[in-house]
Order: sequence, then C-alpha cells, then structure tokens
Amino acid sequence: MGTKVMIPLCSDFTDKRDTICIFGTGDFGRSLGSKLLQSGYSVIYGSRNPGDSSLLPRAAEVLSHAEAAEKCSVIIVAVQREHYGFLRELEDVLQGKILVDVSNNLKINQYPDSNAEYLAQIVPTATVVKAFNTVSVWALQSGSLDASQQVFVCSDDNKAKQQIMDIVRAVGLTPLDKGSLVAAKDIEDYPLQLFPMWRLPIYTCAGLTVAVFLYCVISDIIYNAEKKNDVSHHLMITIPNRIFPVVSLMLLGLCYLPGVFAAIIQLYRGTKYSRFPNWLDRWMLCRKQLGLVALSYAFLHAIYTLVIPIRYSVRYRSDMGIINLIKLNKTRILEKPLLWRSDTYLALGILGFFFYIVLGITSLPSVSNSVNWREFRFVQSKLGYLTLVLCTGHAMVFGWNRFLFLERYRWYMPPVYMISLVIPCIVLILKLILIIPCIDNKITKIRQGWERPSRGKSETKSKTYSVAL
Repeated sequence: MGTKVMIPLCSDFTDKRDTICIFGTGDFGRSLGSKLLQSGYSVIYGSRNPGDSSLLPRAAEVLSHAEAAEKCSVIIVAVQREHYGFLRELEDVLQGKILVDVSNNLKINQYPDSNAEYLAQIVPTATVVKAFNTVSVWALQSGSLDASQQVFVCSDDNKAKQQIMDIVRAVGLTPLDKGSLVAAKDIEDYPLQLFPMWRLPIYTCAGLTVAVFLYCVISDIIYNAEKKNDVSHHLMITIPNRIFPVVSLMLLGLCYLPGVFAAIIQLYRGTKYSRFPNWLDRWMLCRKQLGLVALSYAFLHAIYTLVIPIRYSVRYRSDMGIINLIKLNKTRILEKPLLWRSDTYLALGILGFFFYIVLGITSLPSVSNSVNWREFRFVQSKLGYLTLVLCTGHAMVFGWNRFLFLERYRWYMPPVYMISLVIPCIVLILKLILIIPCIDNKITKIRQGWERPSRGKSETKSKTYSVAL
C-alpha cells in the first residue's frame, strides 16, 4: 500500500543521438545542420574560419576541420569537388571515419569518375558514403520536404550505409539503397536530369503541333488568299481548335500503338524472353507522359469549344443568317439526321473526355499506388481502348460524309480531321486482329512463359528420336 511509484521524466526516455560533423558552412551545410539539430543530433561544423559563425545555427559548435573531425565518427562533406584538397592533410584524423559525400556537379558527365569515388581515392583510410545529394536546400529549409523525400544512398561498406540510412530516416526522409559506390555516378547525374521521360513526348507533341498548324494554314488561309478575305482571325481560335483535338487523338493512338507492336513482335518471335528494339523500349516507357500531354490538349480543345458561341464572328454569322431568313420569309427546317449526328458527336466527345480524365487521374502516383496491378491494368488498358474508340468515333461523326465532297480536298489535301484518324484506326484494326481468340490465346501463352521451339531444337529432338528407334 505504501509503495511509491517513481515516474521517470520525459528526458529519461529520450535517447541521446550521435554527434555529426559537417565540413562546409554554405547554404546546404547550414540547412542540413539545422535539420539534424531539430531531429535531436548534436552538430559540429568544421570550418576554415571557426570564429565566423554568425550565419550558423546557434546550437551548433564551430571548430577547425581537424578538431571537429576528432570528435565525430560521421562527417558530412558539404563542399564542392574542387575543394577536396584540404582533406589530404586530414588523412590521419579521418582514418576509420565515415565520410558522407553530398556534392553535385554542374553538368552530367562533368568528370570521368564520380565525386564520391574521387573522395575515396583522396582519403583511402575512410569509408565513403554517397547520400543527400538529391535533397535541395529549399526542401530542407521549408520543413515539409515534399519536394524530394527520397535519398539515394550507396557505399561499399554495408554497415556504414545502414548507419547513414538511419540518419536519413531520423530527419524525415526516405532512404533508398542503391548498392555499392559504383552507383554514385548515376546518383550524381539524377538531379541534373531535366524531365528525361518527358523529352520524347514533348518533342513528338511539338512536331505534330507544328505540322498540323502548317497544314491548316496552307489549306485554310493560303488556299483562300486569292479571295482576299480577312481570315487572320482564324489563327486565334479556329485553327488552334483544330490542332488540339487532332494532335490529342494522334497522341492517344501513339500511347497504344507500341503495345500492339510489342504483341506482334512476341507473336512473331514466339517468346517473351527477347529484348524489344531500343526504340520500342523507349517508346513504351514514355506512354504515361504521352497520355498526359494528350489529355492536356484535350482540355484545351474542350475550353476552345466552349468559347466558340461567344465569338464575335460566330454571333455575327448567326445574326445575319436569321436576318436573311426573315427577309426571304423562310423558316429553317429541323433536320432529324443532322440532329442525330450533332447529338451523337457531342455525346461521344463528352464520354471520351470523361474517360480521358479517368485515365489521367489513375496515372497520378497517389492514385496508382492505391490500386492493385489488375485494377490499374483494367483502367489503363480496357478503359484506355474504350477512350480511344469514343474519341475516334467523335472525330468520325464530326466528319460524317464530308470526305465524299471533292471541294473539301483543297490542293488535293484531305481535311485535317481525316489525318487525325490514321493512327487511331491503325491501332484499333490491329487490336481487333490481336483479340481474335486463336491469336489472343497464343499471345497469352507466350506472356505466361511458353516458348515456340526453334528449328534447331526441333531437328535435334527428331534426330534423337530416330537414333533411339
């Protein structure tokens, strides 16, 4: 009854973290030091001028390089490669220490070897770990760290690598083990890449946009130049509203065309254990980006279409049409075929745009990570082809029977909507052939691991069988 229960203070539960040394008092060194202090670490800065510490965190200690290195087992080298020379003088002090290289270069392949490997050559008695180079100063200072949460870590010493990965987790980041120090060069090149997966889609989109724009200018403006009509206003709304849907539909077709090519190649080779050509590999890897660019053009097409009724030229033609009917004492007859055509055209466009948005939302990492592979494949494949069918039907109903009128072939150039149908129709026709049961079953068997025996293997088997007989 009289037993007293001792309640320990919160400080008794708190584990004292290690002391970490930082060589370098620049922006990155100061920001990383502040983050380490917030996470419970003690920080010592090694500086050429220990007396000048006005910009550094108040809780941090500032010493010379040698004095700071003696007190810590982990040293973060936050200086550029060209300033590594002073570390040679500290080789005895750095023996057995863990040196964390956080440097980046100004351009890809600036040096033949990575900065981390170069640091390991300068101080061979220390253990070098590459880390933190993918984190920006802004991300460290903002506190949220939403800009770059992944930290690539590599080293030839697994124990040292795990120790640094624990520090990465402690400051609220996500470490990713990239293996040995050989991977340091790729890690250093990673922050210097500018949208590597978006280059091919952007170049493709830009090329198609320019080509379709010139095509429309030739067929709509230059062709009518002799009539001396002012058609310059078409450049602002009319021509862009033809470019965006045409390019969007072509890009959507290009998203699914490499998958069809891959199935044909596998069917021809009779195996899935053979690499695709490099151009097809690169094409398949950027399908997501192609689809998002196509979706952005579909958005622009929807906005431009909504703007059409409030255009001055459209309202002027509508008013003049009504006035002319009144003058001639005529009434416009409601044409049911035209009614069905216009409503079908709009319905297909609305449904196609809806599924377009569903595909785009599913491509977001936060959404794709919350669904399993079968759900993701259903949306991107089944609903993707449904979107392609709806958008292709939208373009076909828009054209209707216009392809039959020769006057629309200006300078023997077909209407631009017909050009947009080429790639999607090729994809859909090839897909219809591939989903024939006998062909689809064979492709499924190949993708499950079945291989067609080669001619050499079959001849060997027949010879063995004859000898056995």
